[in-house]
Amino acid sequence: MISLYSKKYFWLLIVLCSLQPVVPAWAQDSEQASTAGKPATEEDFYRIVTLPIPEGVALEVGGMAVLPNGSLAASTRRGEVWLIENPYGMNPYYKRFAHGLHEILGLAYKDGALYMSQRGELTKMTDKNKDGIADSYETVYAWPLSGHYHEYSYGPVIHPDGTMTVTANVAFGDVEWWKGESRVPWRGWTMQITPDGKMTPYATGMRSPNGIGLNKEGDLFYAENQGDWMGSGGITHLEKGDFVGHLAGLRWSDRPESPVKLKAEDVLAKVAYPQVKFGVKPEDVESDKIQPLFELEKDIPAIKTPAVWFPHTILGISTSDILLNTTKGAFGPFDDQLFVGDQGHSKINRVFLEKVKGVYQGAVFPFREGFVSGVMRITWGKDGSMFVGQSNRGWGSTGKEDYGLQRLVWTGKMPFEMKTVKAQPDGFEIEFTAPADKKTAQNPAAYAITSFTYKYHPVYGSPVIRDKPHKILGVKVSDDGLKARLVVEGTREGYIHQIQAADVRSQENLPLLHETAYYTLNRIPDGDKLALSETNTKADHSMHGDMSASTAKNGASSAQGTASKGNSKKGTSKAGTQVKRQTNMPASWKAPDQTFTIGTQPGLKFDVEKLTVKPGSKIKLTFNNDDDMTHNLVITTPGDAVEVGNLAIKMGLDGSKMSYIPKTDKILYHTNLLQPGSEETIYFTAPEKPGDYTIVCTYPGHAFVMQATFQVVAN
Repeated sequence: MISLYSKKYFWLLIVLCSLQPVVPAWAQDSEQASTAGKPATEEDFYRIVTLPIPEGVALEVGGMAVLPNGSLAASTRRGEVWLIENPYGMNPYYKRFAHGLHEILGLAYKDGALYMSQRGELTKMTDKNKDGIADSYETVYAWPLSGHYHEYSYGPVIHPDGTMTVTANVAFGDVEWWKGESRVPWRGWTMQITPDGKMTPYATGMRSPNGIGLNKEGDLFYAENQGDWMGSGGITHLEKGDFVGHLAGLRWSDRPESPVKLKAEDVLAKVAYPQVKFGVKPEDVESDKIQPLFELEKDIPAIKTPAVWFPHTILGISTSDILLNTTKGAFGPFDDQLFVGDQGHSKINRVFLEKVKGVYQGAVFPFREGFVSGVMRITWGKDGSMFVGQSNRGWGSTGKEDYGLQRLVWTGKMPFEMKTVKAQPDGFEIEFTAPADKKTAQNPAAYAITSFTYKYHPVYGSPVIRDKPHKILGVKVSDDGLKARLVVEGTREGYIHQIQAADVRSQENLPLLHETAYYTLNRIPDGDKLALSETNTKADHSMHGDMSASTAKNGASSAQGTASKGNSKKGTSKAGTQVKRQTNMPASWKAPDQTFTIGTQPGLKFDVEKLTVKPGSKIKLTFNNDDDMTHNLVITTPGDAVEVGNLAIKMGLDGSKMSYIPKTDKILYHTNLLQPGSEETIYFTAPEKPGDYTIVCTYPGHAFVMQATFQVVAN
């Protein structure tokens, strides 16, 4: 065991250095006064508090559970379970409860025992002699393993009747190693297991189901990650017999115990362009020839589409844990909503769900970013704060630490947010957390709505397709200012709708903390439509500068991206500056002075750490994306890679179309965005000024870790 009490003076210093400042309630008024006039930030409303971790403990959190006495149990990817007493105070006490286990990626407590998912089994751990160390390990149920590194297992979620739900990741292929495979039963499946060890296959089509959770009604949801057959991440309502999209698990659907009777060939027979193979660039396939998943649902009733899509790179890249808000106001104004973590972007998003015509759908909103590592697990403390367990080993994250344990605490201040978005027969209704200024909230020009979707195909991920702007025909604001009813032209069933409210202000003239929601409109509700005569139809574009700064920035990015897509055969543009993406050797060159090839390594890494060139030398550089995810290659001015990466994250829906190349002079040269298994060669002249320039991938979230040095050295 490790006691922090025995080293109290040493650890007190560590705690004081590591904790982010927490302002007590009595001091908040003075703090508000000191920050008057400054834009509100997430930190003003939800503070991140870092828990100290003892030296020598690699707390790569894979599971968490709060015990009846308020202590926190945390399992790690290294096969340990730690009990943490006083996790709310300045001096937590760590004791190792169990070790020698196999990559624990889920933990739950029930009736005096801890249950966990290891690689190949659901295990029950009990401390029978009450000494704080597990002395009983029982296999509740074991499932097969092929030995592939990617065969992660998650859970359990424990239902009120004691039944437990676990999910199992697919493996990857040997040649096409991005391709999900179910090599042994029940990989790519959700399983339900009784306390006495009876397993029932429940649903399939999962690729990387890192999160499982229940909503207020007790219905089961799982979180998915982008990959082959998965255009983006999101959360899906699971019912027995569902197929949610990935074909690998259908390998076992002919077994008598399988509730899914669908075959892979049944799906492929309905998929347009099933011959699309690994390495095919999205722009080489006509987008309108590859249908989205919801269109197949009409022909294949077993298909279940996501309740809420999480637009990839905009709201994260690696969807993780699902947590229902049961705090009854202790965590702010979002009771009964879901919080969903993202490992790659080290952040948490917020979800509002509703049921329309018997189908779940709803909106996802940004909530809190800035955690020290990749968000893996979230759970409630006894005080209504949220514990956030983190890890990035092998996966990478925007948070640069290898692991972390933090708490998210509501400060008591009310953020001005879109609390809910609900579908209407003729548009949407937005509910705010505080009364809105009616003049801005009823202005149709204060809003912008764009619908879009993703391809359903075997290529890794998908660009945004079929995007279409929608005119706001009219707006009606409730008398109390808490609701705005938007009449929208031509909303589309099955599509994701980006809803921006950038120019809405509160009665105190504050902007929304987060101005954008993404609503997945699986079903358009029936009911009475709002007469335009009841709404304000006159759009005032002068009120706040004609939409938001983010819209303007996206437009600038679009212009830059379009210009950079052309393949110029010359080395300079009309203005005399070098073309940033040159894919043919300039006619004036006889041959390159230096030729390089760069590939990738697992864990968001290039396979070289440094390229050294001479000033002004002619460079031929080939980027071979042999990874299992999408990347680009960008060379930036010295020290500016992270700033460029942040600009790429802010590009929104335009990002994938523009290869995540923002408009900035800090980018010198770049490739396009490359799918796994593809490559691109660019030609450029090295800078004349010596220095350490940076090679970076600007795919959102990657820039923080995926870097190498482009060193220009004078003779």
